[in-house]
Amino acid sequence: MTLNIAHRGFSGKYPENTLLAFRKAVEIKADGIELDVQLTKDNVPVIIHDEMVDRTTNSFGLVKNFTYKEIKRLNAGGNERIPSLEEFLELAHDSNIFVNLELKNSIFPYEGLEDIVLNLLEKYSISKEKLILSSFNHNSMMKIKEMDSSIKTGLLYESCLYNPYNYLKTTTASALHPCFASLLQNIDETKDLIEKNVEINTYTVNDVVYMKALIDLGVNGIITNYPDRLKELL
Repeated sequence: MTLNIAHRGFSGKYPENTLLAFRKAVEIKADGIELDVQLTKDNVPVIIHDEMVDRTTNSFGLVKNFTYKEIKRLNAGGNERIPSLEEFLELAHDSNIFVNLELKNSIFPYEGLEDIVLNLLEKYSISKEKLILSSFNHNSMMKIKEMDSSIKTGLLYESCLYNPYNYLKTTTASALHPCFASLLQNIDETKDLIEKNVEINTYTVNDVVYMKALIDLGVNGIITNYPDRLKELL
């Protein structure tokens, strides 16, 4: 069965990566939530997608240049605030929802991010059966596996990978997290991956036509801004 994973929460209708968007995803009974984590200047993990706060808040500048106290003052839409990872994990623990946590370290390395994230996941007793960490930084995902081989990891990529099955095996990762277009552009390869039981969670699918095509292919998870649309199809 294909999982319905709310991209940055229910971001199609509510401010992305906010507690409101996460709560609304839980309310409509999405199977999971995808979210992004970065570190503030004082090494507090916070939930925001862009490396800069310009697009989603009433301020400007790099996330890594704000202290946690400073970043919590920003308006992330509708008077919502940028949540800390701890605030999200409290909600995730209580709701028992599947968590797809993306480490946003493909531009800035955020030294210690892997350690900080793993420690918090343990603190809040997040079930490893309902958890996957992902990143465009594949070295980071290999580091996660070295630190805890039982944690599932997903390799994010936008364009097509050459021989993705072999690449997945060399990285020790658990799943592929491709842009949906790369799957539809290479149907035979996608079918082959699925036949080989490769876990595929694809992003960001908002059109019901593409949702249906991917469900029919049998991907494991669809990451969408509109979990309500996907839920209706499923």
